Amino acid sequence: MIDLPSALDWLGRARKLLSPNERALFVSLPRLGLTLLKYPRDRLRGVAEPDGSPDLEARDEALVELAVDLVRALGRHYFRLRVEGIENLPARGPVLLVGNHSGGLLPLEGLFTGQAIYDHHGSARRLYGLVHEVLYHDDVMRRLARRLGMLRAGHDSAHAAFAAGHAVLVYPGSDVDAFRPFTDRHRIELGGRKGFLRLALSAGVPIVPVVTTGTHEQLIVLSRGDRLSRALDSRKLLRTEVLPLVFSLPWGVAPGFLPYVPLPAQTTVAFGAPLAWPDLDRSSATDPVALERCYRDVERVMQAMMDAQAAGRRFLVGKRGS
Repeated sequence: MIDLPSALDWLGRARKLLSPNERALFVSLPRLGLTLLKYPRDRLRGVAEPDGSPDLEARDEALVELAVDLVRALGRHYFRLRVEGIENLPARGPVLLVGNHSGGLLPLEGLFTGQAIYDHHGSARRLYGLVHEVLYHDDVMRRLARRLGMLRAGHDSAHAAFAAGHAVLVYPGSDVDAFRPFTDRHRIELGGRKGFLRLALSAGVPIVPVVTTGTHEQLIVLSRGDRLSRALDSRKLLRTEVLPLVFSLPWGVAPGFLPYVPLPAQTTVAFGAPLAWPDLDRSSATDPVALERCYRDVERVMQAMMDAQAAGRRFLVGKRGS
């Protein structure tokens, strides 16, 4: 049962911390959709990208706390969230968290990961997420992203956070992972992308794998649209390699790039033990053999974590006792 006084207090804080335009993005799916569509429109017109340089101090701790309170309530009452292995995350120092991406446009696994870290380590353990540049394209969304500790994806952003001793969260599989077909919901799909390994090795930081189950049951991905994407060259327009078709609420069968209402799937976030390669130094970041070895290690560990979570799981319900 949701506590009414707490809910009213949250709404009061939200009114103080968020402008009317910022609040509108949270409550209007059509408005959010139109805002996201500015990105392909402006790329088609050749409009210059806005400044995406990292600004760690733009993070607003009051807004982060507000967001954590909301995510915690959703996790408890709607997604029946379960967190495992949070003690594996070092309490301090730079670290790269590597997760599996699910659920299309809604990055709820990232929000749940942030909430778990906040609840276990407190606000001093800052987490910065690397996000797609679409969130930096619109003025309102960019300001919100920066205030919430979201950095435009890139090595410069990550290195700035590492230099300040913070944790960074990345989803290497990005679009090909987030829109993998529903039948592959229990498969780790990093897309062969090794930029996260070049980042970790060049910075000399450990990798903590974070595997989430349940978020890919919030909608049903019918097709990732790989061939259609290649035919239409969507990477040039949208910086994506997929053009998915999904079943989601309230749209039914629709393109995957529409904001949607997630199904109430039980969700589990598991943190694995830190991964490091003591025999490799920073120069290994440019060694294809070393990168391939590390990639297979990360993929193997994450798939084993996923297999353990998926065993005995039932659609939307989760495991017995979850």
